[in-house]
Amino acid sequence: MTAPDNIFFDPSGLDRNRVQGIVDESLHGSDDGELFLEYKQSETFAFDDERLKAATFDTTQGFGLRAVAGEMTGYAHASELSEDAIKRAGETVKAVAKGHGGTIALPPARTNAKLYTDIDPLNSAGFEAKVKLLADMNEYARKKDGRVKQVSASLAGSWQVVEIVRPGGEIYRDIRPLVRINVSVVVETDGRQESGSFGGGGRESYEFYMKPEYWQAAVDEALRQAVVNLSSIPAPAGEMKVVLGPGWPGILLHEAIGHGLEGDFNRKKTSAFAGLLGQRVAAPGVTVVDDGTIANRRGSLTVDDEGTPTSRTVLIEDGILKGYMQDRQNARLMGVAPTGNGRRESHASSIMPRMTNTYMLAGDKDPAEILASVDKGIYATNFGGGQVDITNGKFVFSCTEAYLIENGKIGPAIKGATLIGDGATALTKITMVGNDLKLDTGVGTCGKNGQSVPVGVGQPTLRIDGLTVGGTQQAA
Repeated sequence: MTAPDNIFFDPSGLDRNRVQGIVDESLHGSDDGELFLEYKQSETFAFDDERLKAATFDTTQGFGLRAVAGEMTGYAHASELSEDAIKRAGETVKAVAKGHGGTIALPPARTNAKLYTDIDPLNSAGFEAKVKLLADMNEYARKKDGRVKQVSASLAGSWQVVEIVRPGGEIYRDIRPLVRINVSVVVETDGRQESGSFGGGGRESYEFYMKPEYWQAAVDEALRQAVVNLSSIPAPAGEMKVVLGPGWPGILLHEAIGHGLEGDFNRKKTSAFAGLLGQRVAAPGVTVVDDGTIANRRGSLTVDDEGTPTSRTVLIEDGILKGYMQDRQNARLMGVAPTGNGRRESHASSIMPRMTNTYMLAGDKDPAEILASVDKGIYATNFGGGQVDITNGKFVFSCTEAYLIENGKIGPAIKGATLIGDGATALTKITMVGNDLKLDTGVGTCGKNGQSVPVGVGQPTLRIDGLTVGGTQQAA
C-alpha cells in the first residue's frame, strides 16, 4: 500500500492551493516555519500467560502549524483537517512575528535518497499470522527449557505519512514504516526466578521478523540471558575498571553524552559541552557520529520533520568536539547549517533537535585484548533503565547483564550492578576502543521534553577506567 497524493485532503473541499495561501499568509514576516500534516496507523499485539492479552489498532491524523521569529516559536495543532482549523491556527501563530519583519529562510535542499520502503507493515501480514507468531514464540521457549515459567511477547507496527508544506509552495513528503518485536522470559530454579529479554525492529515490513530463524534467535537470546542471571552473584561496589560490550550499551553514550550534543542545549549554554567546539572533550581515538542515513534503521529518516535530509554528522572526532545536532531554528541562531535532526513525536508536538542513530566508531583493539588488560573490574553487556541530568551529564544506569572480570578473564555473572558517573568525565576515561562496532537491534526510544521518538545506538567494546559501580558488595 502506498499513500495517495490526496491523503491529507478530504473530498469535502480542502484544497491544496487555498491551504498554501493560508500558510503563506500566516508565516509572513516570520524567519521560518511550516505546516506539518500527518496520517498514521498503528497496531500492537501482546501475548502473555499463554494467550493473546491485547490487540489494538489506532488511526490518527492532524496538522501542526509553526511560525518562528528569532528565538520565539508560535505553534498550533489540531486533529481536524479543515481550512477553518488551519486558518484558526494561522491566526494564533502569526502573533509571534508581529512587528518582527523577518524573511522566510531558504527551504531545505532536496535529496533523491530513500532509506526505507513505502510498504505498509500493518498490511504485510494478516491478523492470524501475527497472533500465531507470538504463540509460536511462547511455545518454542517453553519447549526449549523446562525452567521457563513465563513468556511475554509483543509485536508492534506503524505506518506514518507526513507532508511538510513551506511558504512559497515547497512540499516535502515521507512515508515511514516501523516495526518492533519483543520477548521476555522468566526462568526458575530452586525457587529463584530471573528474567531475560530481547527486542528488535526497523523501518520495514513484518516479513523479516516473522522468519523462524529471526524469532527463534530472539527467544534463544532472551532465554540465554535469563539462565545466565540464575547463577549471578551480588555485584561489587566501588570505583573500578569497566568494560562495556558492543551494541546496545551505546545507550549509555546516547543518554550521558548524546543529549548534551543537541543544538538547543548548547545554544542556551545549559549543556556540559557548551562553548567547547574545537576542544578536547574525550580521549584520543574516540569518534562519535549521529547518522540518520542508514537504510532501514529504526532511527533513520529520509528527511527530518522540517524537510531537511538527514546526514552523517561527526560530533566528536579523535576526542575533539566538532559539532552539534541541529534543527533549522537553532542552526540559524548559532550560524551553522542544519544537520537534519529536527524531530517531533507527532503533529501535536513542536520541533526540537533530536538524535537519530548515535554511535561511537570502532577503534583498533581486539575485544579479547581489552578484557585481558583488566585485572579486576566488571564487563557490562546489557542495560535496563537509567537516569541522566542533561545539564551536567551525570548518569545512573542499571545493568541487566554483567560479569566480574578477574585476572583478564570473564568471571561469574553479577546482579544489581549500576554504573554511576558523568558523560563528560567518562569520555576522558576511555582507554581502549574495540574494533567490533555493533549497532543495537532496533529497540531504542528517546524521550525529551515529554516527546518520544525512535532512535538507534551503537558502539564497539570499550574500556573505561575509574567508573563508579554501585552494588551490594564492597569491592576488595
